[in-house]
Amino acid sequence: MPVKIRLQRHGRKGKPFYWIVAADARAKRDGKFLEKLGTYNPNTNPAQIELNVDGSVKWLQNGAQPTDTAKRILSYKGVLLKKHLLGGVTKGALTQEEAEAKFAAWLEEKTGKVTAKVEGLEKAKEEAKAKTLEAEREISEKRKADAAPAEEVTEEAAEEVAEEAAAPEAEAAPEAGAGAEASEEENKEAAE
Repeated sequence: MPVKIRLQRHGRKGKPFYWIVAADARAKRDGKFLEKLGTYNPNTNPAQIELNVDGSVKWLQNGAQPTDTAKRILSYKGVLLKKHLLGGVTKGALTQEEAEAKFAAWLEEKTGKVTAKVEGLEKAKEEAKAKTLEAEREISEKRKADAAPAEEVTEEAAEEVAEEAAAPEAEAAPEAGAGAEASEEENKEAAE
């Protein structure tokens, strides 16, 4: 019975989530499987991969063939490296401790790279957020600056209107006062 290590799709439409399984090659994609080896979530950045490394190595040593995508995932998690190192141990080129030390060193290096990528993504996200906030602040200040002269113009216009309204009253008041004086003089002349 040929065995494949492949992905089995789960999740909803547009949000795939995969199980990494060892299954008979003749079984349906999402059908019966022999063993679940891990999960793969491509919806996050970086993708979340949980994998049983020892179980995957066991299946590979027993002749299971990974699909292309599964092979990339296994390589990313170090399963193929561990299989290679264990092959060296069986041939006598390495001791078990040396193989474990090399694998542990590789895991530390890989973890450092992944951590650096996550930190870089978070930093880029924060910088983008800061740029957006700064651009919004500039637009807000520009709007306030554009609105301030308009308010000054309306205040100046209101002052001019008030002055114009007060000017006719001031002009009318002296005329009225002059008219009152004239009428008093006419009254005195008439009385004489």
